[in-house]
Amino acid sequence: MRDSSIGGPLLWPSDESWPLCEESHEDGGDFTRLDAERHRRRILSAAWGRTPRGEQFAITPEERAELDRLEEEDPDPDTPTTMLAVAQLFLRDVPDLVGPPGADVMQILWCPRDHAPLSCPALLLRWRRSADVTDVLAEQPEPEIMEYDTYLPEPCVLHPEQVVEYPYEDFLPGHLRERIRIWEESSGHRYFSELSIAGGWKVGGYASWNLSGPQQMACDCGADMELLLKIGGGEWDRTGSWRPLEDAGPQSEFHEYPNRWDPTAITIGRGYALWVFTCPVSFDHPYGMSMQ
Repeated sequence: MRDSSIGGPLLWPSDESWPLCEESHEDGGDFTRLDAERHRRRILSAAWGRTPRGEQFAITPEERAELDRLEEEDPDPDTPTTMLAVAQLFLRDVPDLVGPPGADVMQILWCPRDHAPLSCPALLLRWRRSADVTDVLAEQPEPEIMEYDTYLPEPCVLHPEQVVEYPYEDFLPGHLRERIRIWEESSGHRYFSELSIAGGWKVGGYASWNLSGPQQMACDCGADMELLLKIGGGEWDRTGSWRPLEDAGPQSEFHEYPNRWDPTAITIGRGYALWVFTCPVSFDHPYGMSMQ
């Protein structure tokens, strides 16, 4: 509870109510129970973990039957909409993360069901001073179902790494975009995916606009919002451009599940990411979101 993590327990006071989602849901997805999805992942992890690379998937008939049984379940979407713990970031672990005065930890929860207008989970950000939490809520509530299994984060502790990014290409001057185009053609590399904006989860940096095209995120007060957080899928692609050095070592002779390039098992939409923006004027102002 005192670690920076994705999908881990939150440092939550025992006398503070756990939040519920009060927004309307689209309810157009393929609903799954959280306990069933965790059971499915355990089965797949065990089966892939005993499968040597290059050989046939070593799943047992009993495991296959259990996966089929889980697939046939039809959860009721009319269940209570408890928020799900998604992430906890301590400022001590993330040098570029800045919070309200006195706060030293940011907590993120979401309702794992699609909401308009982005058709993605509804987010809740909570800042707090960790020293104020003396009596911690041990049994933390969570929703019974989710709309997609990719809305359930696989628990991971975090080891943040600072990287250098460059702006989204459409914001660059025309002459520089032309130089990049020539460089891409001659080198075989891609500015967008290999150099400009890091994949996976990140705090700060530049935003991507590959789905909608460039947009201006403005607060109701008129201020231009700043990127707070990106909730992404895979941490890097086949190029390995953003791969941490710790993950560059030799692979095991057996398959990994989840894969080391996608440790959180989160996917937004059809392989997109959720971008969260905050107002630089006040942390009390509503945050903005974009799916790209």
